[in-house]
Amino acid sequence: MVFKHVTLAFVAAGLTACTQNPWVKIDDFETGPLSGWVKIDAQNDTDPRIENPQISEIRTEAGNQFLLRKPAADGIVGNRKALIYKALPRAIPAGDTYTFYSRVNVEAFPNNHAYGLTNIAQDNIAAENYNAFEPMIRITDKAESNGDKNDGTLMVLSGYKQYAKIENGDAPARPMTPGTWYEIWAVINNAPEADGGQSYDLYIRGGEFAAQTKAYSGATFRMKRGAPLTGFVAITNTGPAKSPYGNGGVRYDNLYLAPGVQLTAPGG
Repeated sequence: MVFKHVTLAFVAAGLTACTQNPWVKIDDFETGPLSGWVKIDAQNDTDPRIENPQISEIRTEAGNQFLLRKPAADGIVGNRKALIYKALPRAIPAGDTYTFYSRVNVEAFPNNHAYGLTNIAQDNIAAENYNAFEPMIRITDKAESNGDKNDGTLMVLSGYKQYAKIENGDAPARPMTPGTWYEIWAVINNAPEADGGQSYDLYIRGGEFAAQTKAYSGATFRMKRGAPLTGFVAITNTGPAKSPYGNGGVRYDNLYLAPGVQLTAPGG
């Protein structure tokens, strides 16, 4: 009888552990002003100069609060590296796999946005800017320096300063639809590169993806430093004053982490 009670208690404890929410919140933007976030305009070339030109503000729509990011107000050019940073609630150790969940919504094109995770100290992010990223997700329809024109399809890193569009099965994915919320799961392998890490797979739901779909396998970290991932970072860019990209915004919501491969959504 004693053994039966012990067994039942053990099973009950196991069921409780299995049903616990695995997600840890970075931010859901529901608690008012930005707390714990650091905004940095790392290359403010506005002329005439405007101090703190980036827009990183809490907005509300249909009862939901989210973060709206734009490099500057419409018509203002020259803010080349508008960054925002927040420390993760827990570091992702070197060697571990975690899932990074986000919801994003393109307010408007044309634009140039990127977001992801970093493993460098906050004090170094302004100097490193784009090289602060490890796993990185890119939203843009800008023209590249080689003349290639992006079309607003979500992209991942396929090498240092190299990007690949996500896919929908055997077909290329379509450009993101402004005004549509997309859920994105990045399954991040922070093991050493020699062990198959410094890479991430991307899953998506929203727009053309009616069901959760694996849209890219084996995207690469940008720098492959092999250190614990410690912060969320996002960057947006007006482009050069002579040929600006555009100041279209991107909305961010529900940023979460979970250990392992976790393909549910936070909250259900």
